[in-house]
Amino acid sequence: MRSRMTNPAVVLPEAVKPIMSLLDVARSGGLPAGTLELVHLRVSQINGCGFCVDFGIRGARKAGESDERLFAVAAWRDTPYFTDAERAALALAEYATRLADRSDAVPDAIWDEAARHYDERGLAALVLWIGVTNLFNRLNVVTRQEAGSVAL
Repeated sequence: MRSRMTNPAVVLPEAVKPIMSLLDVARSGGLPAGTLELVHLRVSQINGCGFCVDFGIRGARKAGESDERLFAVAAWRDTPYFTDAERAALALAEYATRLADRSDAVPDAIWDEAARHYDERGLAALVLWIGVTNLFNRLNVVTRQEAGSVAL
């Protein structure tokens, strides 16, 4: 696969600082770095963003995630490797990413389970992280950014 163009955030470098600021704010919300990395990876898998899956795996490894958990994140419901809090974050990430798949995009049961594990600040960070990951996925998929083209 060949990129269609240089990443839009590189073409318009004024975009990088505010996007990175959003990530920094989300990281300050009190969620474990591993949870954020797993959410990034799952959202990127759903959106078919090879660049972000590759980048996400590298980031998750840096955050201390095991290969076992990384290999299983696509099937998190059917594996024993995730905590209840991580499962709630992954479920919220899936629903928030697939907004058009159902009339009640994020059912109360999904939200309530996440709220059982995370306080309002944590939920805000999680929702922001999911949103920014979806932004990255859309930029990279539309422009066909190549996996492995940026090293951590």
